[in-house]
Parts: sequence; C-alpha cells; structure tokens
Amino acid sequence: MQLLEQFLGYMQSGGFVMWPLAILVLILWHALGYRFHTLKRGSNADVRNLVRKFSQEIRTNPRGLIDGAIVEALQVVHLYGANKTSRNFLDDLFAKQIVTLKRYKSTIKTIVIAAPLIGLLGTVTGMIETFDSLASAELFSQSGGIAGGISQALFTTQLGLVVAVPGLIIGRILDKKATNMELELEQIKDILCSKGVTSEI
Repeated sequence: MQLLEQFLGYMQSGGFVMWPLAILVLILWHALGYRFHTLKRGSNADVRNLVRKFSQEIRTNPRGLIDGAIVEALQVVHLYGANKTSRNFLDDLFAKQIVTLKRYKSTIKTIVIAAPLIGLLGTVTGMIETFDSLASAELFSQSGGIAGGISQALFTTQLGLVVAVPGLIIGRILDKKATNMELELEQIKDILCSKGVTSEI
C-alpha cells in the first residue's frame, strides 16, 4: 500500500504527462518482449549446415524461426523439386516469417521518438508553472508553485529519457538480429533452389 502511495505521489509530481509516459512504458516493454521472444534463431550452426542436417533427419519441433523456416522449406523442395516453382512457394512462405520479424518494429521506434517529446512537454508545462509562481511570489500553491513546477519539469524529462534510452538500445539490437535473420531466409532459398542442391544436402 505504501509503495502504491509513493508511486501515485511520483506520478502526481510530474503532472498530467506522466500517465501517457507510463502507458508508453508498458507498450514499449510488451513490444520489446514480443520481439525478443519471436526473434529466436534456433540452432547455432550456419544455414548451410542446418539445411544439410535437417534434410537427413525429421525435425517436428523446431527450436526457433530459422529452424522452422528450414523445415518448412525442405518440405516444399521435396514436394516440388529445386526449381522456380519452389522458389515462388518459398517467397510466399517466408513472407509470413518476414512479417513476424518486423512486427512491432515501427511501434518501438515511434515510442522511442515520442517519449522524450512528451517529457519535454511536461518540462515546458513545469517551467510555465514555475515562472507563474515566481511572478506571484508563491513558493507553494494549490497548483504546485515554484517547487511543484520544478518537480514537474524534472520528473517528466527523467521519465521520457528512461523510456527512450533502453528502447533505443534494445530496439537497435533486435533490429540488427532481425536483419541478419532476414538475410538467412534469403540464403535458405538460394541454397535449396540452386542447381545441384540435391547433391549438396
């Protein structure tokens, strides 16, 4: 109960923009958690070795996205052969994987950009409160006074950066991982649909 009161006091000190920032925190970490969970590659071996390995054994429970993509791609190639038809099927098949790789990417970038701006709005509002209180020589007032204005300016800036900085760093790491996995999907198609693929795998 005391922790809740402290939290509500902190939110009140920052003014009205604290609640939108708190909501953005929840959305951001949900999006980051989703991306972290879905961007599991699977086995650590390179794509060519994985293709060779999975073509020699039945893998019914892939460990990650790349493992699953290889298993599904092998089924297509075994059904249609290593030709242009298979390539077209794999393009359609991997399009769904690429959508998964990019899901919530724009959401994270938007929140990372918006959070500091919303924090800046709170800073400006707090400074206005401070200058109004200075003009009327009120250290404390019902609306917060000088102390309340300074608190609002600092708290909103702080929370805006707390939202944006981890989102920026973790988001970049996940984006790089997604880009590498997208390149691996293209590599899978090249390996399976190239001439002589049967002898390679």
